[in-house]
Amino acid sequence: MLNAFSLSFFHHNMGQTPSSAAPGGGGAGKDGKDGGKDKKQQSKWEPPVPTRVGKKKRKGPDASNRLPAVFPSTRCKLKMLKMERIKDYLLMEEEFVANQAAQAGEDRQAADRTKVDDLRGSPMDVGSLEEIIDDDHAIVSSGHGPEYYVGIMSFVDKDLLEPGCTVLLHHRTHAIVGVLADDADPMVSMMKVDKAPTESYADIGGLEKQIQEIKESVELPLTHPELYEEMGVNPPKGVILYGVPGTGKTLLAKAVANQTSATFLRIVGSELIQKYLGDGPKLVRELFRVAEENAPSIVFIDEIDAIGTKRYDSTSGGEREIQRTMLELLNQLDGFDNRGDVKVIMATNRIETLDPALIRPGRIDRKIEFLLPNAVEKRHILKLLTSRMTLADDVDLEELVAMKDDCSGADLKAIVSEAGMLALRERRMRVTSADFTAARERVMDGKKDDGPAGLYL
Repeated sequence: MLNAFSLSFFHHNMGQTPSSAAPGGGGAGKDGKDGGKDKKQQSKWEPPVPTRVGKKKRKGPDASNRLPAVFPSTRCKLKMLKMERIKDYLLMEEEFVANQAAQAGEDRQAADRTKVDDLRGSPMDVGSLEEIIDDDHAIVSSGHGPEYYVGIMSFVDKDLLEPGCTVLLHHRTHAIVGVLADDADPMVSMMKVDKAPTESYADIGGLEKQIQEIKESVELPLTHPELYEEMGVNPPKGVILYGVPGTGKTLLAKAVANQTSATFLRIVGSELIQKYLGDGPKLVRELFRVAEENAPSIVFIDEIDAIGTKRYDSTSGGEREIQRTMLELLNQLDGFDNRGDVKVIMATNRIETLDPALIRPGRIDRKIEFLLPNAVEKRHILKLLTSRMTLADDVDLEELVAMKDDCSGADLKAIVSEAGMLALRERRMRVTSADFTAARERVMDGKKDDGPAGLYL
């Protein structure tokens, strides 16, 4: 009871406490303000923002990348088999990742190539680099316009750029977008004979003297130059083949290309006549430059009279351009620079129209004439032409040999071909004497009527 009474008395006295002793009273006002400031200072601290959301990540590899546990733990064959299976799986996974990376790299390269092609544009112009100003600018020229100050694209290999090289230009801005790996003119590349002709010296009849001369002038200096050094003479630089049409000039050049292992470049004189000014001389320079790079080489220029005619005063711009092309050819044949192991063979039907400076000694040292075949040469040509034909017993080739007409080798070939066509028309596999007689009349009558020489109709 004492304790209960004491407790009730304590509560009664606490309920009658004066108002001045209240917590918010005057006596405790200062202490209350200090307490409020402390609370404000304490409320400024805030807990850090969590850097993750969700469950706490465990240390170590993910469950998907974690190797499975292998049981039993003791060394046995079952554990070894399970370990080998895990190894095979890991190898497959490594190969898959490598293939994905390679495919991603190829896709990235393809996308880069597409972007480069879009920047280059299409079509692209072909020009010549005249001068490099700095790493990003250069002066270029094209064959049909003036020189331009242009920029160099960042994807162009600067190490390949040098004055005189052939570059690719944007079709609008003329900026350099590429470098041709082979700076030779495309026409010159097409002139190179990659596949040797099938004709050989054995297929040529009646030209023993001409074959001997061209061997001494062209083949022997390239294969055995020491012979000329021992004799103390300079080998011939060039050879010109001239004569009436159909006597075997081009055929002999084909045989040279077949027999020699040197690089053979063939061109027709009319191909050196270009549309724009300066392109013809440039093509001549490119032709001989490629020949020097691939030495020993032989340059065969057929129908040289297209550009090598005698010079005269002319007001025509085209004629002057042809004469400039011939002057460049004269410079290349016997200019300041030595041409080395480069031999030139020319062919023409009208040597009297050529400029004397073109065929003088020092440029063309050997002139080989091709005449109409005589009786012995005709017999040799006919035997070669009819060697693969089935002839009847009544065929006498001496009748063709003894004819008085001026027949060239091409005319004889036309007669033999026409005789074979007449036999084929009658469904016969043997050629008779009547076929040769009819073929001879057709070919020679067409030639007398001022028709195309060597053409059978």
